[in-house]
Amino acid sequence: MSLPIHGHVHDDFAGLRDEFERRLASGAELGASLAVIVDGEPVVDLWGGWSDLEHTAEWQQDTITNVWSISKTVTALAALVLIDRGELDPELPVAHYWPEFAAAGKEGVLVKHVLMHTSGVSGWAQPITGADILDTDAAAARLASQPPWWPAGAASGYHLLDYGHLIGELVRRITGRSLGTYVAEELAGPLGADFWLGLPASEDHRVSNVVPPQGTLDFSAIPPDSPAFKTYTGPPLDAEVTWTREWRAAGVGGAGGQGNARSVARINALVSNGGEVDGVRLLSPATVDRIFAEHTDNVDLVLGLPLRFGLGFAVSNPASTPWIPEGRVAFWGGWGGSIVINDVDRRTTFAYVMNQMSPGIIGSPRSDAYTRAVYAALGANVSA
Repeated sequence: MSLPIHGHVHDDFAGLRDEFERRLASGAELGASLAVIVDGEPVVDLWGGWSDLEHTAEWQQDTITNVWSISKTVTALAALVLIDRGELDPELPVAHYWPEFAAAGKEGVLVKHVLMHTSGVSGWAQPITGADILDTDAAAARLASQPPWWPAGAASGYHLLDYGHLIGELVRRITGRSLGTYVAEELAGPLGADFWLGLPASEDHRVSNVVPPQGTLDFSAIPPDSPAFKTYTGPPLDAEVTWTREWRAAGVGGAGGQGNARSVARINALVSNGGEVDGVRLLSPATVDRIFAEHTDNVDLVLGLPLRFGLGFAVSNPASTPWIPEGRVAFWGGWGGSIVINDVDRRTTFAYVMNQMSPGIIGSPRSDAYTRAVYAALGANVSA
């Protein structure tokens, strides 16, 4: 049975609504939410489908789910707020704030190297289990003690699971607060965004468990001594881990955020709207400019894709994301297909969050189709 979609959509974005309806009706989409903010105004806020695989509960206005690596955009924004306030300098060594991190040859790793995925510390050395990374303080200490897997700044290698541990420890050293507390008090709270890094049990009833993708990731062709193999297996995770109270409570800043498209878009609109949302200014335009001031440009050592990482976000690259136009566009996606795009040139933020995962690490046919519909509404040409 197909369910109606709910919410509101500006007439200009009717094509996005139609695409969402088609994919819900076909069964390609189980439950999801879509949001678009233009010039600080929410022009799309849609949700629909089922919250569970058994089709017993509808996706509601306040349904949230694990957004995987979209969490990294919120974690990066926490660092950017500290940068904006002069409390964190991306050009200084990580060890300036976290002395223990200088161990094993990492004294030259700069804060910007972590934010741009070029630190050489893209995962944990073995032995490591998924349970080990839920103690975020202890897991950060393990990262501080190990050597890098490639020279800092030489190339990007996606920091798959430890991005939030590294930035979170910097946040803790500077502010005395955990990453989740900092996000709640300095980002989500002031902006009124229903986004959590460390979800209290009182909110569990609103969570739609992600549905794992069909098939498994095959690492057999990856050299065991490569950063890719060591990252994917340090540690490996099954999607079902996100169903547990332990995962939700841990506030894993690289992959454990709980939210929906509305909350993800609202926080990220700080980027597309010049650092201010609804009169709440958390970044200066100059700090937003720093996201794009420099970027990597290589085949990522972990993902194997030609990617460009700016300060905290991927930035547009026709070689890997032809559905995103060139220009000042900062974005990232989550395992299974969720995505958030901040188009500074068009002052637009688009977010898509769903429960039915696709196999890809970044993006999916659904997120690509929705993105194209958004840009069609904006009158922008994107590659087919």
